[in-house]
Amino acid sequence: MSNDPEVLVNKEKEEVPKIKIERKEGEPTSAFKGASWAALMAGVTAYLIGLFNASMQLNEKGYYFAVLIFGLYSAVSLQKAVRDKDEGIPVTSIYYGISWVALIVSVSLMAIGLYNAGSIVLSEKGFYAMSFVLSLFAAITVQKNIRDTQRARERD
Repeated sequence: MSNDPEVLVNKEKEEVPKIKIERKEGEPTSAFKGASWAALMAGVTAYLIGLFNASMQLNEKGYYFAVLIFGLYSAVSLQKAVRDKDEGIPVTSIYYGISWVALIVSVSLMAIGLYNAGSIVLSEKGFYAMSFVLSLFAAITVQKNIRDTQRARERD
């Protein structure tokens, strides 16, 4: 091993073989999928940790937990209905309407619950609201990514 400067320069110029992952047309990038899942986990985990540490009664915690689950389900259901309709896949009007109503009701229940929660300080209310909204948005994005990935792979 020599410490000759020319040898060191040549070692730095060596190319490292890059692994190229084939991504199908229309498939989201791995980074976007990972960021979506991370946002969903961060939102839900923060919300649940907040509930666990809250000094609320168990029935209040159950209310906020149920609203989160209802919100996640309704957001994914609405995203699917809207996308199906946009892509020409038949969606009944009743399902489409119920999906909208379910999302509006879940967001309203969260807002009404936080507004009327006298035992929760304002900063904690903001924490629950933001983690709820983050969770809903991330759930929609994760579902979209799953669907786009599946569709891209089915084309081949």
